[in-house]
This record gives sequence, C-alpha cells and structure tokens, in this order.
Amino acid sequence: MASNNFIDYVKICCRSGRGGAGSRHMFRAKGKPLGGPDGGDGGRGGHIILKGNKQLWTLLHLQYKKHVIAGHGEGGGENLRTGAQGEDVILEVPLGTIARDAETGEIRAEITEDGQQIILTPGGRGGLGNDHFKSATNQAPTYAQPGEPGQEVWNVLELKLLADVGLVGFPNAGKSTLLSVVSAATPKIADYAFTTLVPNLGVVAYRDYKSFVMADIPGIIEGAAEGRGLGLRFLKHIERNATLLFMIAADSPDIAHEYQVLLSELEQFNPDLLEKRRVLAITKSDMLDEELEAEITATLPPDMPHVFISSITQKNIQKLKDLLWQQIQAARLDEPKPLRHSIWKEKRADGDEFEDLSEDQFD
Repeated sequence: MASNNFIDYVKICCRSGRGGAGSRHMFRAKGKPLGGPDGGDGGRGGHIILKGNKQLWTLLHLQYKKHVIAGHGEGGGENLRTGAQGEDVILEVPLGTIARDAETGEIRAEITEDGQQIILTPGGRGGLGNDHFKSATNQAPTYAQPGEPGQEVWNVLELKLLADVGLVGFPNAGKSTLLSVVSAATPKIADYAFTTLVPNLGVVAYRDYKSFVMADIPGIIEGAAEGRGLGLRFLKHIERNATLLFMIAADSPDIAHEYQVLLSELEQFNPDLLEKRRVLAITKSDMLDEELEAEITATLPPDMPHVFISSITQKNIQKLKDLLWQQIQAARLDEPKPLRHSIWKEKRADGDEFEDLSEDQFD
C-alpha cells in the first residue's frame, strides 16, 4: 500500500504499564508504638501516547516498530511516599493520523493538530496504600490495593493527509504536471498511465505571501470502487480536503461523461466527498480556441466552476489559483460536518485482513 518512502498504514501492539501496588507499611518510631498506617500509593503505569508532529508526513518511522511497551509503576513506600509513575511512550505521528482498534475497527484517537497528544493505551492505576483504609473501627489496616494491570491492544495507525486541495482525475490527466508547476514538489512525470503510485503534497504560493497545500493521488479508473486500479485505496487522503480539483484532459472524447464517472467513484467510496466544494480544470487546452472551449462549456453542469488550463504553457494557471483560493476560503466558512471515515476491506501487506464493521459506528 505504499512505496519505499510513503507508508500510510502500520499495525502496532501497544502494551501499557501496570500500576504499582500500594504499601501496607505501619509507622514505627521510638515513643510512638501506635503510629498507625502510613503506606503510600503505587504509581500509575506508563501510557502509550500519540502526539501530532507537523514535520512528519508518513508513518515510515513506525513501519518496523511492531511492539511498543510502556514502563510499570513502582510500589508505594513508607511515610505516605507515592511510587514513581511508569515511563510513558510517545509515538509522534503526522497530522491526519487515525488510530483504530485492530479487532473491532473502533476509532480510538485522531490527530489533527501539531503538538496534540492523546492517550492511546492508558496505563494501569496505582493501588491505594493502607493509609486510605483506616477508620474508627479499623485503625491498623493491613490491606493495600494491588496496582491495576496495563492493557495490551493491537492498534492500526492510518494516515489521511491534510491538504486544502485534492486532485482527482483519470491517469494521465496532468495532475502531477500541474503540481510540479504550481509548487516545489517533484512528482514522477512520464508519458504513460499510473506514473503516480503514492500521494504527493505540494505547497502552492499565492498572492500576498499566502499559500495553500495541494495533494495529488494516483489516478482513478472506472470500476475503482470494485477494486480496479490504484486510486481507490488512496482516496482517503482527500477526505479532509476543503476543495476537490477535478482534472480532465481536453482531448477526452466526452469530458462531461468522465466527470460523472469520477463523481460516481467518489460517491461509492464515501458519499461525504460529494458535499465538498469542487472545481473542474480542463487540462492540455493550449490548442483549444474560444469556439472549442465554448462547445465544451455547453456540455458541463451550469453551476460547475471550471477553467481551461495548460501546465506546459502556463495558460490560466493564475486564474486557477484564484478560483481555488476562493473555494478554499468559502469552504472554511461552511458549517463543519463530522467526518465520516471511509470503509473498505483489503488484504494488507502483512497478510492480515482488515474490515470495519459498520459506517454507523463512526458517526
């Protein structure tokens, strides 16, 4: 599901630390034969914590980290001393990472901000010392709580890239070429289909030192919802985008039909994608005259913002940026909706089969 450098799926066993036992100590000192209980509490076990890091864009650093084990809490001591807490383990992940329970598919954490921390697997609580159990009728309790055990859970970490604009189109529609022209990204470009095998991100410079992030994913083909091609399994990376830029080549025999096919594939993958703002770019249009452009425009949905561009000649590139910026700003003003995560079943590289049980459980 990834290249050598882009990893968007890992499966990790997270084992949190057990809590330390409470102390059953009785105070003893010269002249105080009935000092009473003074056992301290045990320290809690170490947590497994996810932390957002905006400098990361892949889960490559976790690819071979199959087991993560936090430290155990220490037992309480005399004189009401609390045991030391177990050492936490912090897993830094890119923004857009989702953690699921590998058995049930339940979403346990979602990282969307730099520095955000979420306890993925909590450590066991430390036991109470015998000082907590003294009473008028039991002034010398010999009981203290044991520490709670830690948890051992297999978690799936799945990355969904955060970008303002997501590129959608068939293979050879010119998506990678556009990204290379408007940003410093260097995606693979060649004169054959499926040159893009993994998602690519680029920062697009705009007017007055503004900028936005554009994400390119492998091309979609008709029947992607049934498992054909590469694009379907990477569509999750545009689920969070504010705007979708559909790209169709001007030499297509039926641009309107190709646009409807792309919409259909998105709907089958995740219906919420159709709620996003959309812009259509007709690429490779440097050879079109105004008459041909008018004929194509007449076949398109009347309310569909569109622009004829050519990445090679820079035709209407600035106009496209202006249109995208308007849509991004409008999308940010839209009332936010809860994200419904895409659901699909797939054989992973390690042979495990992962299948979510229901879309409804994530609403």
